[in-house]
Amino acid sequence: MDELPTIQQLIERNALFVVSHSGGKDSQAMLIKLIDRIPPAQLLVIHASLGESEWHGALELAKEQAEVAGLPFLVARAPKTFLQMVERRYEVRPGPNSSCWPGAKSRQCTSDLKRGPIEREVRRYAKDKLFSTVVSCMGMRAAESPARAKRIALTINKRGTVRGRDWFEWLPIHDMTTAEVWRTIAAAGQVPHPAYLSGSSRLSCVFCFFAGARDIANGARYRPELYKQYRDIEQRTGYTLHQSRRPLDEMVRLGNEQLESLVSYPNPVDDDGQPLWLGGVFAVGRPPLLPA
Repeated sequence: MDELPTIQQLIERNALFVVSHSGGKDSQAMLIKLIDRIPPAQLLVIHASLGESEWHGALELAKEQAEVAGLPFLVARAPKTFLQMVERRYEVRPGPNSSCWPGAKSRQCTSDLKRGPIEREVRRYAKDKLFSTVVSCMGMRAAESPARAKRIALTINKRGTVRGRDWFEWLPIHDMTTAEVWRTIAAAGQVPHPAYLSGSSRLSCVFCFFAGARDIANGARYRPELYKQYRDIEQRTGYTLHQSRRPLDEMVRLGNEQLESLVSYPNPVDDDGQPLWLGGVFAVGRPPLLPA
């Protein structure tokens, strides 16, 4: 393929636009935008279930948003859980220089628990519905990290492209800021996952090696039984989950300090002097704004 088609050309080719929906704010805003641009008959919403490692309500939020819009919704599940994968990694290579946890350079959790199961379900759906072109839509944004800022908005998925089927990957909200994401959700009359309203900045796994301290502290607060499992693995193996190499106990302590500072954080206002954040819930039609 010498030149990539435009999104409009892909729409005209009757491509299937697959929305990977984690239940997080970026997925939510992305679907809102796509509903305005892509014909509903060409949209499919899919959620990769992370089982015990997933925030309660994430799957339900994604499903409800799809159902309200009248869109088909699928759940992709891996044959193993995150913790089973970690235990297996430690069993196979327990040496001192080989962490059992995934990391930025070895994102087995993404490949095995998300991407692989999603692509399997999409192949099946596209075959059944006679789609010969697939566009995987993901909510990655340039503002999230330097690595994501370097991502190209539309690329070819070489794994999925075979004879008789073209497969692309598209980042529809790559250039959106965090504030624009919140405004998009609020303008649509929707609310985000409750974890955000408790001070979390992102919604991925309950405990993620990329997560900030307050995200991990919230995870420990609302999922103490899961936190104990992760902490026990850290203590038993000697390996830490977080990319900072701080143990989870320390991350929770730091996170709780940050969350406590949110209580006394001045209520932010918009350009008109109207409050954006009211007592842990959305002001009507307005998104929350949390300190970085």
